[in-house]
Amino acid sequence: MANIYDGAFRTILNDCRKLIIPVINEIFGETYTGEEEIQFFPNEHFLDQQDGADKERITDTNFTVFGKIPKKYHVECESSLPDGKITIRLFEYDAQIALDESEVTEETLTVTFPNTAVLYLRTYKKTPDKMKYVIITPGGTVQYDVPIMKVQTYSLDDIFEKNLLMLILFYIFSHEKSFPEYNSNEQKLKELKAKYQEILKRLDELEQQGVIGAFDKRTIIEISGDVIKEIAQKYENVQKGVGDMMSGALIETSARTILNQGKSQGISQNQRETALRMLKRGKMTIEEIAEDTGLSVAEVEQLAELQTM
Repeated sequence: MANIYDGAFRTILNDCRKLIIPVINEIFGETYTGEEEIQFFPNEHFLDQQDGADKERITDTNFTVFGKIPKKYHVECESSLPDGKITIRLFEYDAQIALDESEVTEETLTVTFPNTAVLYLRTYKKTPDKMKYVIITPGGTVQYDVPIMKVQTYSLDDIFEKNLLMLILFYIFSHEKSFPEYNSNEQKLKELKAKYQEILKRLDELEQQGVIGAFDKRTIIEISGDVIKEIAQKYENVQKGVGDMMSGALIETSARTILNQGKSQGISQNQRETALRMLKRGKMTIEEIAEDTGLSVAEVEQLAELQTM
C-alpha cells in the first residue's frame, strides 16, 4: 500500500526515530526506556520470481532495538480492509528479511524472523486482534501471532499518557466517519478543531518539559496536517478548518524557532519585525533589507520563507 499514509509513517520513523519505542512497548509489552540504540535497515527487498525476474518489495520498517537483548522488528502500516493478501505479503517480507540476514555455518542455515506487527489506521468489523503464522515443516510445526494495533481505538488521553505521539499523525482517522457532519455543521467542526487545539497545547507542554524537541514537534504537526488534507479531500470545510489550523501552528512553530535562534545570536526582535514589514511591502530586495536591518542575507531569506508558508 504505497500512499501518503505509508509515506507519513516512514517519514516520522526516519526523522524522529525514538517515537517508535513507546509504540513497540505498547504492541509487544516491552519495557524499553527510549534511550536504546535503534538501527534501521534497508526497506527494499527483492523477491525471486519463477520467471527469473526480481520483484521489489518495500517494507514500512525493519529495525533492531539494542536493549538488554537486541531484537529485530518489522512494522507495517495499513489503511485498507483486512484480507488474506496482507498476511501473505507480511510473511513474504519477514521471510526475505530473515534470508537477507541469514547465516550459514557448516551447511547449516540459520534464519531469524523479526517481531512483526501491523498498525491498522481504520478498524472494520473484519479487523482481527491479531494475525497468525502456522509454518508446517518436515521437522515440526511452528506457529506464532502477529499483533495488531488498532489506531482508532486510542483516545487522545491514551496517546499522551502512553507517549504514543506517533499516533497523532493518524488521530484524524478516529473522526473520519463524522466528516459529513463536521463539513455541514459549524458547531461540530468547532468541536473537532478543539481536539486539535488540545493536541497542539499538549505538544507545547511536552516541548517545554523537555520530553520532545522542537524538531519532533514540528514534524508531528507538519505530517499530521498532510494526512488531514489527504483524508478530507472531499470535505472542504474539514480540510480547510483543521488543515489550515495545523498549517498555522506550523508557521508559529517555525517563527518561534527562528526567533529563538536570533535571540541566541544577539539579534533583536525589532530587527526581525522591521525585516518582516519590509518583506510584506515587497518593494525591496532581500539584500537591501539585510543591509538596512543589519541582518544577514540568510536570516532575511529564512523570514521570507516563513511568509510564504
